[in-house]
Amino acid sequence: MAERRLTVRPGALAARVAVQPALWIGILYLAARAVTTAFLILAGSLSTPSSRFGDAPALGDLVVGWDARWYWIIAVVGYPTTLPLTDDGLVAENAWAFLPVYPFLAQTVSLPFGHWAAGALLVSLVAGYAACYVLYRLLRTRLSVIAATWAVVFFACGPLAALFQVGYAETLNLLWLFLALWALIRRRWGWLYVLIPLMGFTRPGILAFSLMLALYGIWRWVQRKRDPLPVREIIHIIATGLLAAAVGFAWQIIAAVVTGRSDAYLATELAWRRIWMPGEADFVPLHGFLEAVEFWFGRMWQVDPLVGYVLLVALVAAIAALLLWAKPVRALGVEIRLWSVGYIVYLLLVFFPQSSIFRLLVPLSPLWGAFAVPRSRTWRWSVLAACLVGQWWWIYNMYGLGNMTWQVP
Repeated sequence: MAERRLTVRPGALAARVAVQPALWIGILYLAARAVTTAFLILAGSLSTPSSRFGDAPALGDLVVGWDARWYWIIAVVGYPTTLPLTDDGLVAENAWAFLPVYPFLAQTVSLPFGHWAAGALLVSLVAGYAACYVLYRLLRTRLSVIAATWAVVFFACGPLAALFQVGYAETLNLLWLFLALWALIRRRWGWLYVLIPLMGFTRPGILAFSLMLALYGIWRWVQRKRDPLPVREIIHIIATGLLAAAVGFAWQIIAAVVTGRSDAYLATELAWRRIWMPGEADFVPLHGFLEAVEFWFGRMWQVDPLVGYVLLVALVAAIAALLLWAKPVRALGVEIRLWSVGYIVYLLLVFFPQSSIFRLLVPLSPLWGAFAVPRSRTWRWSVLAACLVGQWWWIYNMYGLGNMTWQVP
């Protein structure tokens, strides 16, 4: 009954959103961006000379801050043919850790404005709006107009909403991801052959999509009596899964060919890990999370690492239980749940957890739909309030301060 009451009073608005979703999602998106802009300005005004950005940085300084600088370097200089080395002879941080679609698209868009930052901001903003609209359409395959709209509001106002307005590739990658999930739900296989390479050369993580397609194929096979699985779809599932895997390894091959080092990409990625764990590191699946437990619990917090291992196992088990059995999550459909499983497994296998974990969780944004499923107005407004509080906390720490180990976006 609560949902009915909600659609009686704002029923005209709900009807308008249903008829003109692009317009109303745009209005909500602009309102969210106004709030984020205010937060960025306030954080800049509170910044001090001891912060990463110095005293009272301008909005333009924030746009090209942190990893955005690397995208800017790629757009202007390109990728190095010789990997830079530290004084210890180890591979130093360099541009090969970042993929080319976003920086070069931003460079193209920036041509009329004369500065890469302008193009980066426009690409992030426009891709962010498009991602919001596609997310709405994606969730509308399972949820009501009201619930899907609330999910978009949570997404646009979420704790990491500053990514819509800085020179990061996240919003562009989310657009490709949401389109790919929407195509999968509608079984428009042809789109995946285009979207998979776009995802794969925008942000790391396409291997998670390959894993998701493998899980999806297994699920479709198990359900084939209820949901027929023609040979044509079997071929598409296998072909797109293999394409995603091939694209996922392609950048490593490209980096190796250009630099002449077979480990160019992995060595570059591991260079960032040395910020927290000095010395030479090797890539072993799962080792990053296990190593992080030793670092955060043992070294930083002076707690027995066994506590960290127990908490890690408990967290993974809790997430698995939510994805399997929580009704709000199940309401989103199997495709979004399988994507969430695939991406979480991917992070467990390859990532070293630190403050960037919040940003690395952004591809799980379709799960905002689960937060919007409960029909209570109090719940929905409370979630929105928590999103805004989290957004301010993240912007202030990462862009107003950014001078501590845990203040890296």
